[in-house]
Amino acid sequence: MPIVDKPLPDLLAYQGTNPRPADFDAYWERGLAQTRELGTDCERLPARFQAPGVSCEDMFFTGAHGARVHAKLLMPREASKLPAALMFHGYSGSAGDWADKLSYAASGFVVAALDARGQGGLSQDVGGVHGPTQNGMIIRGLSDPDPDRLLMRDVYLDTAQMARIVMSLPEVDPDRVGAIGGSQGGGLTLACAALEPRVKRAAPMYPFLTDYKRVWEMDLSVAAYAEIRNYFRMFDPNHRREDEIFSKLGYIDVQHLAPRIRGEVLMMTGLMDTVCPPSTQFAAYNKITAPKRVEIWPDFGHEGLPGGSDMTYQFMLGL
Repeated sequence: MPIVDKPLPDLLAYQGTNPRPADFDAYWERGLAQTRELGTDCERLPARFQAPGVSCEDMFFTGAHGARVHAKLLMPREASKLPAALMFHGYSGSAGDWADKLSYAASGFVVAALDARGQGGLSQDVGGVHGPTQNGMIIRGLSDPDPDRLLMRDVYLDTAQMARIVMSLPEVDPDRVGAIGGSQGGGLTLACAALEPRVKRAAPMYPFLTDYKRVWEMDLSVAAYAEIRNYFRMFDPNHRREDEIFSKLGYIDVQHLAPRIRGEVLMMTGLMDTVCPPSTQFAAYNKITAPKRVEIWPDFGHEGLPGGSDMTYQFMLGL
């Protein structure tokens, strides 16, 4: 078959390219400590959309740097100590339609679908970075001398904060919570499971946000990762700061968070993916020490994977 990346045996051994900052663990422990100080309070408002037998609510909570963060919350009426599915969307999108989530709610799940800040939903982007930003969420804050101002750092912390809040709801069994998503949603699924290790199952589909330098070296920073190339063209055209830039991106590289995951992981990937190259996905997968498995679609890229949603659904039913 054609190959757009490493052969599969090499993918299964690949350990990533992007550097890991020396203070990586302290960086995330500091962020998590700040988030825990926010508590688990949330505001729940009846949504305009409702469905038979299911309660639909707009949930708002305080995220990193004080942002007002939104998620769609669905649950069977008269819910009590149910499993929960945390859902994360693709890059620049939103939590999506309510109807897309009804199959999980109808199967006895509480569902919480995050609107990633700075993107297409209702969550607040409080901004506040110093220096140029150009376009894109990965590079937002990259020129700020304080790495705590990286926008994706706050998005990752929002995923963990939402997980903690959902686990605290009286309708939810905190020991039966899983996370799912594709592309950016896949990366956020891994970040959530890493930063809130009580997440029992994680099902990322072709995860984004991992091994940034590998994407650049493959000359594939032209689609979802195009902002990295644009950043160099605009702000470091001679690559004098290349090591510094990729090291700083290492703070928000999901592959470095992956060893923190404790729940069971099901990753799904297409070997023809030129948007999130397979090697970048395996850089994260190979660092997971928890129970895991990967399902492969050899002839598919960054697109719908036939049967993938069904596989995710059945995996989550095991909570």
